[in-house]
Amino acid sequence: GHRRKNWKVRKFVLRDDPAYLHYYDPAGGEEPLGAIHLRGCVVTAVEDMPDSKKYDVDNILFEIITANEIHYYLQAASSTERTEWIRAIQQVSRTGK
Repeated sequence: GHRRKNWKVRKFVLRDDPAYLHYYDPAGGEEPLGAIHLRGCVVTAVEDMPDSKKYDVDNILFEIITANEIHYYLQAASSTERTEWIRAIQQVSRTGK
């Protein structure tokens, strides 16, 4: 959703060596659709998303800002899951290679 103004379901795989968050089409496929480099990134919960409709986001968003200042907005399945993703990504951003 950060480049297109719509939301798509994606499968994410977090890796620490190298420190990347790869994303895939959930319908299948072995090759990732893309990757977010996490080394030195900042990840935070997002409480209010400008330019979005309230029913689209449910206050379970988080944002990843990469070291080269690319912004990614992701929506978790629940508040608990959002917290888990943020903690895991923060850990990888500090210790991953």
